Amino acid sequence: MTGQTSSTETPRRIVVAGGGPAAHRFADAMHARGLEGWQVTVLTEEAHLPYDRVALSKALTDSDVDLTLGAAAMWDHEALTLKTGERVVKIDIAAKAVETAAGNRFEYDELVVATGSDAARLPIPGAEHVHVYRTLEDVWAINKSIAELTGKLGRKINAVTIGGGLLGLESAAGTEQLGATPVVINGAPWLMNTQLDEGAGQALGRLIESKGFEVHGGVFPSEILADDDGQVTGVLMADGRTIPADLVIVAIGVKPRDELFRAAEGEESLFDLGPRGGVVINDDCSTQVPGIWAIGEVANFGGMCLGLVAPANTMAEIVADRLHGGEATFPGFDTATKLKLSGVDVASFGDAFAKTDHALEIVYADPARGVYQKIVTTDDAKTLLGGIFVGDATPYTSLRPLLGRELPAEPGAYLTAAGGGDAPETDLPDDAILCSCNNVSAGTIRDTVNGCGACDGNAPVQELGELKGCTRAGTSCGSCVPMLKKLLETELTKSGVEVSKALCEHIELSRQELFDAIRVLELTSFEEIMAKYGTGAGCDICKPTIANILASQNSAYVLDAGRGTLQDTNDRALANMQKDGTYSVVPRIAGGEITPKKLGVIAAVAEKYNLYTKITGGQRIDMFGARLEQLPEIWKELVDAGFESGQAYGKSLRTVKSCVGSTWCRFGVQDSVAMAIQLELRYRGLRSPHKLKMGVSGCARECAEARGKDVGVIATADGWNLYVGGNGGATPAHAQLLAKDLDDETLIRYIDRYFMYYIRTADRLQRTARWQEELDGGIKHVEDVVVNDTLGIAEELEAAMAKHVDTYEDEWADTLKDPERLRRFRSFVNAPDQKDDSITFVPDERGQMRPATAEEKARAKEEPVLIGASIPMRPRDENEV
Repeated sequence: MTGQTSSTETPRRIVVAGGGPAAHRFADAMHARGLEGWQVTVLTEEAHLPYDRVALSKALTDSDVDLTLGAAAMWDHEALTLKTGERVVKIDIAAKAVETAAGNRFEYDELVVATGSDAARLPIPGAEHVHVYRTLEDVWAINKSIAELTGKLGRKINAVTIGGGLLGLESAAGTEQLGATPVVINGAPWLMNTQLDEGAGQALGRLIESKGFEVHGGVFPSEILADDDGQVTGVLMADGRTIPADLVIVAIGVKPRDELFRAAEGEESLFDLGPRGGVVINDDCSTQVPGIWAIGEVANFGGMCLGLVAPANTMAEIVADRLHGGEATFPGFDTATKLKLSGVDVASFGDAFAKTDHALEIVYADPARGVYQKIVTTDDAKTLLGGIFVGDATPYTSLRPLLGRELPAEPGAYLTAAGGGDAPETDLPDDAILCSCNNVSAGTIRDTVNGCGACDGNAPVQELGELKGCTRAGTSCGSCVPMLKKLLETELTKSGVEVSKALCEHIELSRQELFDAIRVLELTSFEEIMAKYGTGAGCDICKPTIANILASQNSAYVLDAGRGTLQDTNDRALANMQKDGTYSVVPRIAGGEITPKKLGVIAAVAEKYNLYTKITGGQRIDMFGARLEQLPEIWKELVDAGFESGQAYGKSLRTVKSCVGSTWCRFGVQDSVAMAIQLELRYRGLRSPHKLKMGVSGCARECAEARGKDVGVIATADGWNLYVGGNGGATPAHAQLLAKDLDDETLIRYIDRYFMYYIRTADRLQRTARWQEELDGGIKHVEDVVVNDTLGIAEELEAAMAKHVDTYEDEWADTLKDPERLRRFRSFVNAPDQKDDSITFVPDERGQMRPATAEEKARAKEEPVLIGASIPMRPRDENEV
């Protein structure tokens, strides 16, 4: 054990070979413990500050993103030096020095080797033409190649990723975001076979394929094919098939960079190496040579080298602890994994494959939905051993800290996809590890919340950002942040402290407070709002929330003045994206009423652009299968015919459903169609915290199902009954009666107040039912505000709604007027005139088209019955139904 150096002695020299995440964590750990008596020099061969390799997929799709780890100011410390462009090539053990490729020599008292690993290469012909996925330079090269090839070939390219593990799927997802067709080749029969069992792997495969990925499993590539100019043309498989490819990425794993520990030819190494590489370390992370330590992917412990964040961080902390006189030991590898891949949740932890003797596997599988959930326990179904989640990983957050402990409820209660509701509430023991990446326990979080020893005066921590900074919990992969936030709020509540309702870590105000501040100060831009109330560049929580608030308060075009970059995908395209990358077109059909002439327009447009048509539950017609560049063409024809946007893509009013009412029905007592149309035209375009739906029934028979809507109106002989707070979805709620027997004018006045009060006070993405439930007083409070005006704001709420009604403009009509706005609607940014013709449809059994499956796409080139997006559908056979 090495003791801490006295401040009166010459500083002891620590040299770190490598500049990746493990090296950064070690430097940070030394800095946190105090550098007095130490001089730390970090040698990295890369030109960058240490960066987050876990987030490489962000750099693949955005070359300007900053992945730098920690604060760059840390390297300004006089006892901490980072030297870039210095690759260590030799250890001189006798002289206690290292030499770099640049010819420089650095002496050390302690050497920490964190050289990481290299991307594994394919030993097959043509491998020189592939890309790998390991460094910033690697992903920048892939980004550049996709852009250049798309422009050069004038079409959507095929980007083949060889490897179906974590890195391979992240790589493939990145190529899809860059506009390429993602193809995955995996030697194992199912994806992520290291982390997932067969059932989970197959569920993941179905979900990935439904997103437009092409997956080839259970077969290995034998050659990369290229033309005389070196341009890749395909991948020859071991079974003789050729998979077309324009670009190939290899992500089949990593190989430890242990060359520093290997002896020269004819010499005997002083270090023990693992059978698959990596220098063998003891449980204190020391090697066989005193004064030389190894951490991260180059370190072999228990016969394994793993490229995961949590063990690398733990090793770095252990070495820092040992150098300061501690006795920390490495407990072994934590292989827990959680990621979101193209919108698909995947998580695996513990004994996921149930290798423990007599282990039980409690499984819920729904192949049709692509959902797989498995919990592994001891044979008495009490102690949690592991789990796998695909498609719905919500239980992971609660279960992961309970690994090795007795579950507080029956295992089946955590299989949320089976329809049992949310996972049971979990009160974590103090020694349960909440953040596995940084080895932070629930007890440490509780202690920090109640009084952080690192802060002046041992002050309590009451903000999530401060809690993350003090404990490091939630600062790596981020999967523990929901549980971290919940634990923070629980402890604050126990202490009698009002829980923060901060919108996110960048904005301390709640959504309601931010809404009021923007309204009172009349702020109109994201930059103004962040300068006054926020920090940093914002995130995927505060950006769309601010865009929504701005749209709620004024009717300016939602994509102008920089607001387009704040919006979610559907809002940016003014259309709903479907699973195959096409979009749906939904014109407004107020109250479900439409003339034969307008029906003819929809039919003509659907036939012209080969769109699938479906009458929705909201009594309008949805047209599916439009490419991004087709949207303006389609909408021009619809707008010219008198249609406007139905805003099916927005957090706004969707539809007002109605029965035929007293005009035609012999039971009707009020004109429900006229009222539904009046309401839809009044509230169209109204942006809100979540989508809004309304229903109007002409009598008590309730054919329009008004009580299942956010606002429901049901006719009586004396007027209208108004119901509020109804929702469908996974947790349906019946609307509650707010007022009875209202005349038309009073009904509309109350709805104005209700909607505007909801818009001002609800949390982001909170439906009206949940909002009412959380209001102090519930429906009685709503009645007091809306009907009785106890807050004295009724006139203000009505004025705000009147402003919306007076300034409403149709978004698609506005888009078509401005050529600059139309520039958004291009499939390929680098080839603006190129259409996306790779999308493939097939005729369904009912005479319409649908997206092709992966197998059908593979046959599309050979079988003319399969149809592309721009090819007319075959005529229906006279015998078809």
